[in-house]
Amino acid sequence: MTAAVLCGCSAHEPHAGEIAGNAAKLYYDWLAEGKYDAYVDGFYRPDSIPGSYREQLITNAKMFAAQQREERGGIASVRLLRASADTARHVGSAYLLLCYGDSTKEEIVVPMVEHKGVWMMR
Repeated sequence: MTAAVLCGCSAHEPHAGEIAGNAAKLYYDWLAEGKYDAYVDGFYRPDSIPGSYREQLITNAKMFAAQQREERGGIASVRLLRASADTARHVGSAYLLLCYGDSTKEEIVVPMVEHKGVWMMR
């Protein structure tokens, strides 16, 4: 009886897919919240990029968000549906549901890559 109680109280250790999925959700939450620089910085880049290019990416994210607001009332919420990861190859996929202000929904797949212990979008 004691062993069963100890096992039942152990903390949940998230698996790699869950961690990758939560990271993808966070990045898209930032996009929905207008934190475009944080969203852009969530993409994996093996090399550094010039500041002017980063600014272009941020501008593109702003334009995308503006288009979504105009066409669908903006991204109202982001839900993680499921996620998987291949820990040997350090890659994964997150399946997110984007819920828009006009009540439409869109399921997207976000390819992820783990770099130095951090899950980032590809």
